[in-house]
Amino acid sequence: MASITTSTQAHTTRSRSRFGTAFTAFMAILRRDILITGREFIAFLLQVLLQPLFFLFIFGKVLPSIGFARAGFAAVLLPGIVGLTVVTTALQGVTLPLVLDLGFAREIDDRLLAPLPVNLVAVEKVIFAAMRGLIAGAIIFPLAWWILGSGFQVRSDAIGTLIAIMVLTAFAGATMGLFIGTTVKPEQIGLMFALIFTPLIFTGCTYYPWATLGGIKWFQILTLFNPVTYASEGLRASMVPTFNGQSLPTLAMGWVILGLSVTIVAFFILGVRTFNRRVVN
Repeated sequence: MASITTSTQAHTTRSRSRFGTAFTAFMAILRRDILITGREFIAFLLQVLLQPLFFLFIFGKVLPSIGFARAGFAAVLLPGIVGLTVVTTALQGVTLPLVLDLGFAREIDDRLLAPLPVNLVAVEKVIFAAMRGLIAGAIIFPLAWWILGSGFQVRSDAIGTLIAIMVLTAFAGATMGLFIGTTVKPEQIGLMFALIFTPLIFTGCTYYPWATLGGIKWFQILTLFNPVTYASEGLRASMVPTFNGQSLPTLAMGWVILGLSVTIVAFFILGVRTFNRRVVN
């Protein structure tokens, strides 16, 4: 009996030791990625914020000022810009490094030699990319306040919902990036941007509310296959104030959470499978 107890304790100790080692290695890799991004923070900001800021300036400031867009359009546009920025930044934060790491030089092997399961290497990339997406999305708010001036209108009574949707959006983009980065070859990066990013941008309800597409039913249905739609609509529900006492019609929050959650689970499972297929010989 004593020997069985001693064996159980030894097994528990070894399991805790392996967990501690894997956790330490995981955090070391994550800190390394954070440190590298910190050193290149200005370049990171220019890379991810230049396009959305120009969109905000032209569509949210210039067009309303010259009468080509209605007053209040900036408030409707801003959530879409934030959602698109979070998704694309998180997606790129996984896709581009993975495409390079899995290329001819096989730089991913350095991470695979760390004392942690292979799947945790993929998880670390997802978490780090989601952090990048959240940082980029958060920085949009003060910059939008500066660019839009009086056109900047964000409600302050749904901050918890806003943060939750941004977190789900970041992980949706990161898991999509995990799958894309493990299926795209280095020579196909240019084609990837054309075939993936263009539809994401223009069918994700970034510049228009989903409910206004009722007159183009086929296109309204098509947008539901784009995760950016759920991000944009969820952020609109938690950001856009009432106009003349009426709330902006958006997708129900239940559908928003379901759409983002399904995206995260589906692409994470697919991404981990393709990641293992690429790295395990």
